[in-house]
Amino acid sequence: MGRHGCCAASFELAEEIFEPPGTGHWSSCGVWQCKAGPHRVILRTFAPVLPGICFAFAGPRDQGSCARKLIEGPRPGVQGSKLKPTDTTKPEYFHRVVDCQYACPAHTDVPEYIRMISQGRFTDAYMENRKSNVFPGILGRVCDRPCEPACRRGRVEEKPVAICRLKRVASDNRDEVTDRLPKAPEQKNGKRIALVGAGCASLAVCNDLMPLGYECTIFEALGIAGGLMRTNIPSFRLPAKVLDEEIGYIVDMGVDLRLNSPVKSMKALLDEGYDAVFIGSGAPKGKDLDIPGRWDSDRIHVGIQWLESVAFDHVESIGKQVLIIGVGNTAMDCCRTSLRLGAENVKVMARRPRQFFKASAWELEDAEEENVDIVVNHSPREFVVEDGVLKGMLFDVMEYDLDENDRVTDSRVVGEKLIPCDDVVLAIGQENAFPWIERDLGMEFDKWDVPVVNEITHESTLPGVFFGGDAAFGPKNIIWAVEHGHQAAISIHQHCQGKDVAERLPNRMNLLATKMGPYEWNFSNHFDGSERRIVPSVDLVTRFKNLNVEVELGFTAEQVAAEVERCLNCDAQTVFTDNLCIECDACIDICPVDCLGMLPDAEEQVLRDGLKAKATNIQQQLFVSGPLKHTARLMVKDEDICVHCGLCAERCPTGAWDMQKSRILIPYAADHADSKRWQAKS
Repeated sequence: MGRHGCCAASFELAEEIFEPPGTGHWSSCGVWQCKAGPHRVILRTFAPVLPGICFAFAGPRDQGSCARKLIEGPRPGVQGSKLKPTDTTKPEYFHRVVDCQYACPAHTDVPEYIRMISQGRFTDAYMENRKSNVFPGILGRVCDRPCEPACRRGRVEEKPVAICRLKRVASDNRDEVTDRLPKAPEQKNGKRIALVGAGCASLAVCNDLMPLGYECTIFEALGIAGGLMRTNIPSFRLPAKVLDEEIGYIVDMGVDLRLNSPVKSMKALLDEGYDAVFIGSGAPKGKDLDIPGRWDSDRIHVGIQWLESVAFDHVESIGKQVLIIGVGNTAMDCCRTSLRLGAENVKVMARRPRQFFKASAWELEDAEEENVDIVVNHSPREFVVEDGVLKGMLFDVMEYDLDENDRVTDSRVVGEKLIPCDDVVLAIGQENAFPWIERDLGMEFDKWDVPVVNEITHESTLPGVFFGGDAAFGPKNIIWAVEHGHQAAISIHQHCQGKDVAERLPNRMNLLATKMGPYEWNFSNHFDGSERRIVPSVDLVTRFKNLNVEVELGFTAEQVAAEVERCLNCDAQTVFTDNLCIECDACIDICPVDCLGMLPDAEEQVLRDGLKAKATNIQQQLFVSGPLKHTARLMVKDEDICVHCGLCAERCPTGAWDMQKSRILIPYAADHADSKRWQAKS
């Protein structure tokens, strides 16, 4: 018998006892929705799970939920869970929920700096960026943006938050930051580090090691620092003044920067007695295209060398008709640069369909805005040269068969086409080149004649020699090179202190309260349906007058105000406390995306399928609670589609759901050098 004397042999009988016919209806989630005031209801959902057990709720209806006070009969035994409850104390769980930060190689706290921008705290936002990505002004213009395809906003509507361009907002509107930058101590620690190449990876290593008392010496072959950021990214995308300023923040700590000083022998460098060596020389060799006619004209250029010649004013013009071979980001820079050097008709030639392009979508859009013609399914066959004069290129016209996953299953030549041109720029890839590293030093090279490098420690097989950036694992992008620099700096510190270079402090996490009132949080949880703002640009006529005119102008104040509100604050986590839940289903009823469910214990796929909006992204772990105290059901949440609106926490009558900000703590070299600093962070 239940506590109210009802015989619960069946819930149909209990329903008749507690609720007169016609006074309400069963909701889709199994709660009796009543038409009038005080009442008792039975949760029909329990029937198939707990036959013979009587549960009733008593009390007035409140905010659409008729389940207020639990009156229970005999409590069921808790069965063994088929899926272990989610351990949200592990930093990786909530880190993965913040998709943008998780996708960023350097793990920049994107939601945090966007909130700072929304509050007008541009300098704080800049420093929050710099802590992880080192070059906010540079990356705010030219980052490859792995955060944006991952952005949760892209699962709500077509386009993600303009994360990259908001980074630029912080940089462009900040105050002077010199007094907030890391400083090198006067007393050095006696350890000397040699770095080859003054690109982003080497600079990131110096940024992390100089404040610890290391003496860093950079050997740079060119007469100016910046590496491929300087030579391969056109100034109309990345102005020299932005480069100079952010590189200066690091060099001004006392780095010994030796320009016009190429390293010609690794053995000779090692003989100078440095405690460690870091190779950040990039991937300086552009791939060539050895087909008939290649060596019969001087109007065929290799992309990265050609861009470097343009950057240093060695090339100031090009022909009227230009073909760019390749469809990566370098190809996009080459085609747009050609237009500024006098080209009138520029075609980018691709062997395959557009879905196979390596260039970022926004790079393609920028090129097409400038009337660059992108031609697909044309494979180069021959350079047509007559009497030493380049006349054009002959292409095989290709046709491809694709499977349902867009993989090529077959290809065929269906024709040929001659396209006239005055110049050809080859942008088909880059390669590492280490002719200056002797092969008898004990450093292992792979089948591509590239040093074997540990992906975690960045150490080669020769102890004390480390690699990062494109020099380590081939061409990637600036943000990857920065993260390589952070990890290499940790390894270099460990090596110099006689510790295991593979030893790493674990990531940590802090959860911070966000509640400011009954229905108020310290973040904006109102959903703003605004579309992504478009960054204003210089008009086409003006941008082609001067190679150094920066095309993008940056967001206006009004655009910034709108764009920051598009951020869904993914770091405001929904934190669930099992023993506070009374299983009223209020959170499930109010969830706007149907990402919640209370389900009987089952295997993971059954739980995924059991949610109203099925959890299809198996890369994102489900949240699964422990057995709830009244029915042993599980609270299940699909983190992938949650929009972090906080409505579940606002609606919950017992505080079982709460919104708490997660902050992932990533250890750097300074943390490995000072354990107290690391403890203080958390």
